[in-house]
Amino acid sequence: MSLNQKSLKMLGCFFLALTIITPGLSTAQDGNKLLKQVDENLLPPSFEAYRKIINEEPDGSKKEYIFYTVKKDRDKVAMLYLSPASEKGRATLRLGDNMWLFIPNVGKPIRITSMQSVVGGVFNNADIMRLDYSVEYDATILETSAAETILDLQAKTKTVAYDKLKMWVDNKRTTVTRVECFAASGTLIKTLEFKQIKDFGKGVVRPAVIETTSPLYQGFRSIMIYSRVTLRKFPDEVFTLDYLSRLGELR
Repeated sequence: MSLNQKSLKMLGCFFLALTIITPGLSTAQDGNKLLKQVDENLLPPSFEAYRKIINEEPDGSKKEYIFYTVKKDRDKVAMLYLSPASEKGRATLRLGDNMWLFIPNVGKPIRITSMQSVVGGVFNNADIMRLDYSVEYDATILETSAAETILDLQAKTKTVAYDKLKMWVDNKRTTVTRVECFAASGTLIKTLEFKQIKDFGKGVVRPAVIETTSPLYQGFRSIMIYSRVTLRKFPDEVFTLDYLSRLGELR
């Protein structure tokens, strides 16, 4: 083999290596870009919303909760219980990974964790007071077709509720349709289904219903329904422990 032939062969191997490596990098970059677009379409940067959560049990019984929720930026969420009457006036606050529950007539707010649930049922606190997915996860594209893209989401830190997510995205709307949540062991913890696309006005078009089931809780189902989502700006003071008792003043 001549020197020129050897050089051409080595050059060919070099470019072959590039074609193997580059798609992986592009897939990760494109995955994170797509995930941020999903976040933007799912939750405005600053808003108020009214939500109902319905917990269904195997015996057919149900329990319902109604909340007033406010969010600012990518790491501030506060929520006020409106019903049932036994829970009215309670409030929760999330700042990044930190969460608190305020109970009227109890001294100071109580620290709570992401995997606990302030309402019982299949939704946990991380689901109910969720931050943007791109805040907590790095995304890689697993599969893509004309209709949908499937993302693999890996937690950025150990404090995130789920170690891994598998997310289905509708390509036409760039909207999440399904999320499977996994523990570090690879065990499927729960599945979230995003349904009933609704135009809430001011450019907010998103699923109005989220249903969740879990193989760990056979026969149980929890449903979250958004009845209103309105763009609104809030001062940082709203997202403090001292303000939890006053959240109702915002309505």
